[in-house]
Amino acid sequence: MSLYLYELVPTAGNADQALKEFDTRIAAAGGELIEAQVTDGAQRVFAIAEFDGCSAPDLDAGSLSAAELDGPHQVRLVGAELDQIKAARPEAGYLVEWDIPDTIDMETYLARKKANSPKYANVPEVSFLRTYVREDMDKCLCFYNAPDEAAVFRAREAVSTPVDRIHTLES
Repeated sequence: MSLYLYELVPTAGNADQALKEFDTRIAAAGGELIEAQVTDGAQRVFAIAEFDGCSAPDLDAGSLSAAELDGPHQVRLVGAELDQIKAARPEAGYLVEWDIPDTIDMETYLARKKANSPKYANVPEVSFLRTYVREDMDKCLCFYNAPDEAAVFRAREAVSTPVDRIHTLES
C-alpha cells in the first residue's frame, strides 16, 4: 500500500467536477481516493490516493477540469491510522503546509514529531488530526480542527514548527 498526494488547482468553480474526474481516473488506474480537502473558495484541492501493488499515474490537468496539477508525490501518514481515515473520512477545518528544511530527514522528522506532539495539550482548543509528509521531504501537510487561524498558529508555536502556508478548508 502506497499513498500519493496530488494538488489540483480547479478551473473556476469546478472543484466538484475536478474531484469527480480525479476519482474516476484514480479508480481506473487501480487506486482509491482516500481523502480530498478543498480550500475555502475552491482555490486548491489536496487529494490523497492509495495504490496497492501499482504506481500512481501521472495525470493531465486538462482532463480534470484543473488549471494546474502537481503530483503524484508519495506520502507517509503520521498521527492517524489509514483504517480510521477510510472509515470516518474526517473533515478538518485547517490545513498547514510546512516546507521542510533540507537539514531534516525522515528519521529526524518522525523523532521530532513524536517528541513534540504531547505539547499540543498546551492548546486544548485545537485538535491535531493527521499529517501527510512527502517521502522526498519537500513538505508536509498537517490537518487541524480549531476555532480560528490564530489558534492553529498557537498550536504550531507550541510544537515549535513553522507555518509556510495555511488554508481554511471547506466543510
